[in-house]
Parts: sequence; structure tokens; C-alpha cells
Amino acid sequence: MARMNRPAPVEVCYKNMRFLITHNPTNATLSTFIEDLKKYGATTVVRVCEVTYDKTPLEKDGITVMDLKKYGATTVVRVCEVTYDKTPLEKDGITVMDWPFDDGAPPPSKIVEDWLNLLKTKFCEDPGCCVAVHCVAGLGRAPVLVALALIESGMKYEDAIQFIRQKRRGAINSKQLMYLEKYRPKQRLRFKDPHNHKNKCCIM
Repeated sequence: MARMNRPAPVEVCYKNMRFLITHNPTNATLSTFIEDLKKYGATTVVRVCEVTYDKTPLEKDGITVMDLKKYGATTVVRVCEVTYDKTPLEKDGITVMDWPFDDGAPPPSKIVEDWLNLLKTKFCEDPGCCVAVHCVAGLGRAPVLVALALIESGMKYEDAIQFIRQKRRGAINSKQLMYLEKYRPKQRLRFKDPHNHKNKCCIM
């Protein structure tokens, strides 16, 4: 069976926020995933897909994988199915958050609220940190969450989409695009001192 080529992780930086958009790893590719997280200084992973990996290796490396109820210093957000065990990330000090929602769809309001609350906490406590977010391919659910963060920090939706697509070609489908066009920000991610930051990364 031929290996599927996946796009490389991309870093999106704006003001005092840093994001790493990536596809989901498997247990077989978890060590490479952890290397990428460390390369960008990511301590938080947001998983917005089904669980497809064991998080134990990430936990061993200090990367924490968390459920919605937990917020740690380092977080990964998964928005897709679980494809890996998050324990290795958590052992590595990286926190993994599991917030799955339907592929190709915009995020439910509860996930948007949790996402923005997480970012407000992370970027206030550690400006310039990097949050990693991944879905299956890193083209839909994960980029939409990053776009929401950019919009909430003051960027126009068209600019946010173009900004992300410059780095992640093919990101955000038409249904998600319509959602972002209609989204009304409340400026929840406006920060006072965008230049006072450290070189850390939170993965979504």
C-alpha cells in the first residue's frame, strides 16, 4: 500500500499568537510528530478529530493531551478521531485536548467557546506560546479554529483565510468559508502587549 503524502506542519503567527496546523499522527508516526512539536516548541496539542493514536508517548515527552474539562500549561487539541495514544505526549509535558467535531463542518458553539477560552488563557499566561491543532489532514477543522482566533484578534475574515491559505494551500472548504463570513467576533483575543512574548508553541 502506497504511503499517503501529507502536507508538512505549518506555523501561523499573528501578534502574540503562534499556531502549528498539522495532520493527525498515528501510533507509527508519533515519534516524528513529537519531534515536530518540539521543533516548534509546542506544549499544547488540540485534537479536533477522532482518536487515532495513543497519547502515552506524547505524555512521556512532556506533552499533555486533555479532555475538555482539563486545562494544563501545555496543550494539544485534537478535533478528529483518535488515531494515536496521547500518553507519550503527556509524558513529554504536552497536554492533549480532544474536541472532535464533524469533518467538513464548522465547529459547534461549545467548541468555539472552549477554544477561545483556552487561547485567552494560554496567550495571557505565556504570550507568544505556540498552540498546535490538528484534524485528519490539517485542511478543514484545524484551520477553521485558527481562522476564528485570527478574526477574534482583529483580523478581517477574508484576510484570515488568505493568511492561512498562503501557508496551508487548500485549507477551509466552502461550508466553513460561509461560516467564517457570517461569524461575528467579540474581540475576545485582543491582547495588550503583543511584543512581550517567549518562544513557545501551543499545537492545535
